[in-house]
Amino acid sequence: MLSLMRMENEKESTEERTEIASLGEFGLIHRLTKDLGSDQPSTLKGVGDDAAVIHSGDQVLLVSTDMLIEGTHFDLMYSPLKHLGYKSVVVNLSDIYAMNAHPTQVTLSLGLSNRFSVEAVEELFSGVRAACEHYQVDLVGGDTTSSAKGLVISVTALGHCSPDRVSYRSGAKVGDILCVTGDLGAAYLGLQLLEREKQLFLDQPDIQPDLESQKYLVGRQLKPEARKDMIQIFEKNKVIPTSMIDVSDGLSSDLKHICFESKVGAFVEESGVPIHPDAQLMALKFKLDPITCALSGGEDYELLFTIDPKDLDKVRLMPDIYMMGEIVKAEDGIKLHTKGGNIHDIKAQGWKHF
Repeated sequence: MLSLMRMENEKESTEERTEIASLGEFGLIHRLTKDLGSDQPSTLKGVGDDAAVIHSGDQVLLVSTDMLIEGTHFDLMYSPLKHLGYKSVVVNLSDIYAMNAHPTQVTLSLGLSNRFSVEAVEELFSGVRAACEHYQVDLVGGDTTSSAKGLVISVTALGHCSPDRVSYRSGAKVGDILCVTGDLGAAYLGLQLLEREKQLFLDQPDIQPDLESQKYLVGRQLKPEARKDMIQIFEKNKVIPTSMIDVSDGLSSDLKHICFESKVGAFVEESGVPIHPDAQLMALKFKLDPITCALSGGEDYELLFTIDPKDLDKVRLMPDIYMMGEIVKAEDGIKLHTKGGNIHDIKAQGWKHF
């Protein structure tokens, strides 16, 4: 038995080793699932979008799951447990909205170390409950287990939609108009603020955090909201985005996902990228380029989508939507047209999971 184990270890040591970081999250997913098929006719869409799509009677069921890990996705030095519970639900609901659907249920699973008391878990759960009440979704199950170190949160969101209203990442066509909701970069700058105040506190514990004047930026990081309102507006105006994704990893990365799945390129006008005035000012204070923060920041949970030009007049009248570019042929690449008149490649420099 020992000799067999030794042989296996020797075999592993001689095999080529590929670091996960060299592939990144989506490279790893593609490598693992490139030969994965579907045996069930009810599976309409598996891996490769914000949510899986499953046939369910006269509607489709959408399923999305996400995991938040202490030290990687959140820092409890500045993330209140109630806010964290709220955010853990919202980021999953955002994936359902990104399919142009309505979330209906969630499940919650927790990995808890012995650092956490019952009262602390109740505080986390109060945020989960608040999000469920606000978005009118039901918490229908989950799991709890011990964690050797830190807190792990996993949420699965379920939603429903009529089959003809689902927006996939793969539906963008040459000539479609590229749009985004809300504003971009504020959540990233909120994180920079929190990290700065954390370091100041660690160096000088007597100093109190100075965040009162930056409620918008900090709020965008600690307590984001999903764009339920936009899905309702699309329905009211009879508009179905030709493709859509939520901006979680950064505009540059998420736009690349749409272009990859749709086999197209994109042309983005810098002047069309919405940036909140507070984010503009804070970026300059940190000596950062505001447009770089907007393109690469992540965690905005706005909706990036494309529309058929025939719907342009309808979309012009919708609130909080910004038209910032156009879908072009794949060979034209993904480009940024700067305010200075230059054209640059947009590179995926958003959140890296590995």
